[in-house]
Amino acid sequence: MSTSDKHDERIAKMTFGSVYPLYVQKVEKKGRTKEELHQVIEWLTGFGEKKLQQLINDKVTFEAFFQKASLNANANLITGVICGYRIEEIENPLTRKVRFLDKLVDELAKGRKMEKILRS
Repeated sequence: MSTSDKHDERIAKMTFGSVYPLYVQKVEKKGRTKEELHQVIEWLTGFGEKKLQQLINDKVTFEAFFQKASLNANANLITGVICGYRIEEIENPLTRKVRFLDKLVDELAKGRKMEKILRS
């Protein structure tokens, strides 16, 4: 399933800091911790807690966020459906990376074991 150019552009211009509190809320509501969320984000992007906070404070877009990221070599192992899209079929590279993050957060919230989430 391909996404529209308008959809991809909307995701690119969205700030990471506007979505981050929703990630925290989602995982905490399901009994997981902010620390676990940070572990998942660091695995995917290489961003430690200090760098993550700096990016939030700087109000970076998802486009800038993933340009600065060092994507984990095993990120391509993240598959499945998130937000109605099959990740492995998303053509736009940035949209695919954002959906990788969404999928990891979703798996964390659903109680999946950390070693499974981190594809280790």
